[in-house]
Amino acid sequence: MAFLDFEASSLGKSSYPIEVAWVFATGEAESFLIRPAPGWTDWAAEAEAVHGLPRQRLVQEGKAHDWVALHMLTVLRGVELYASAPSWDGQWLSRLLRASGLPRHALRLRDTEEAQRRSVLEILAAGGVSPDRRGGLASRVLAAIDAESAAGAAPVHRALADAQRERQLWQAACARAEAEIPRAGAGRGGRDGPA
Repeated sequence: MAFLDFEASSLGKSSYPIEVAWVFATGEAESFLIRPAPGWTDWAAEAEAVHGLPRQRLVQEGKAHDWVALHMLTVLRGVELYASAPSWDGQWLSRLLRASGLPRHALRLRDTEEAQRRSVLEILAAGGVSPDRRGGLASRVLAAIDAESAAGAAPVHRALADAQRERQLWQAACARAEAEIPRAGAGRGGRDGPA
């Protein structure tokens, strides 16, 4: 699995991706500025004020959009991809793939919360928590992570930092689930603990 984030030219209908990053569960990561494709002219000063990437920097330092798209397809095909805003990030992914002559659904994004819930439930199951208690316990763990996220640092609106933040939230959910196992009265430690 990997956590992915895009930054974009604006939030308008004609917006396009200007930066992408992904972080695997293992912590390995890649990040690229994206040189605008021909015809990608939309630009919002308000968006630039948030992400801090001037269009000229993308033109000078960015990788060609089609290279980025092909590299993503090569590296991420078959990988479960998660994003904090899959509808927005999915639009920019689709725009990048289409502009590169690739199928727009070659890669698909899911919500990071799905990764958190699935992993928490797997940890609780492996820890011996009874099926009738897993759902409620998982909801409690995820609510605590949501509260920590809301109280913590806001996204910095740079693709790599925000993708790393999503991975950290997933790790925090997994750690909290591990910590809940002894309290759940499962009669055993976590996945790495004694059976």
